[in-house]
Amino acid sequence: MSMAMASDPIGRPIRGRGANINPANRFEALHCEPEDWCEADTESRPLRTQFLVDNSQSIISYNNSPDIGFDASLNPYRGCEHGCAYCYARPTHEYLGFSAGIDFESRILVKPKAAELLAAELLRPSWKPQNLALSGVTDAYQPVERKLQITRACLRVLVDFRNPVSVVTKNHLVTRDADYLGELARVNASAVCLSITTLDPKLARILEPRASSPSHRLEAIATLHRAGVPVGVNVAPIIPGINEHEVPRITAAAAKAGAQFASYTMIRLPLTVAPIFVAWVETHFPERKEKILGRIRAMRNGKLNSAEFGARMRGDGPMAEEIRQMFLVSCRRVGLNKARTELSTAAFRRVLPNQMELTL
Repeated sequence: MSMAMASDPIGRPIRGRGANINPANRFEALHCEPEDWCEADTESRPLRTQFLVDNSQSIISYNNSPDIGFDASLNPYRGCEHGCAYCYARPTHEYLGFSAGIDFESRILVKPKAAELLAAELLRPSWKPQNLALSGVTDAYQPVERKLQITRACLRVLVDFRNPVSVVTKNHLVTRDADYLGELARVNASAVCLSITTLDPKLARILEPRASSPSHRLEAIATLHRAGVPVGVNVAPIIPGINEHEVPRITAAAAKAGAQFASYTMIRLPLTVAPIFVAWVETHFPERKEKILGRIRAMRNGKLNSAEFGARMRGDGPMAEEIRQMFLVSCRRVGLNKARTELSTAAFRRVLPNQMELTL
């Protein structure tokens, strides 16, 4: 093994993964890179995911960002096996001593006591009933949820307390919980947003290798709509030079499936996400690299990222405005230009522990 302070060089594609590098953790003084002679045969053998127990003693996180539509969030997992190379949450893994690259999608921390911690939080007299975002950082319906059902257990608690919840996901698995989400919807306390980046299944496989296919996400919208759950589409992220031309088709397909509202987000490349995304572009779209990165810089004042509130979600400049107008016009054409109904806390109730049914 050699030791280096710089981030990894551009790597080969790793089967079933989005990132193909493991850049140095910005908080660690020592970084190890395998030499060519000791690298695993990742092209023929998939990289196995490790699941580690997270013994956090609190489950609700808070933020005060003016351009995020929620103040409190619930994350049953840290890291995300969906493997989206562009994911803005990747740097959060560095606080755990891991890399934002391959580690983020192959070393997943799970919170087995999430439902118990959530119930304890909601029972406190100091808890102010409010919308909980599920999840604010990583996808609560990533593949391991099918087995562990931690997210479902948390929804059971939210149903007991009738505390509102909004879900953003890329996974069809959310339809499994249409019963709980529908029960909350009857008291105006739930909403779901399916994130759709592209309708092209081939592009989706390299953009989001372990997320549900675009067709399955549209099926999820239809299923939730039939269950009476308010459901929408998040066209996100929009990546100039890759998928901006799909905005009209995505909104039209989502509306046909039953979506009732829509939003969009421009690609964000904070901190160590930038080199991971650049490596992904060099691997999959080498001939379009300069076009893609140039267009991103054109919306970020010459940089790959801007942390300025407001602009970080939408971008600046003529190209950003052109995309915004295309999104607005597309939504008007298919009836998605209505604001999402605000969730209500009117039905909230405190439930004694012996009245709750926590099913893991």
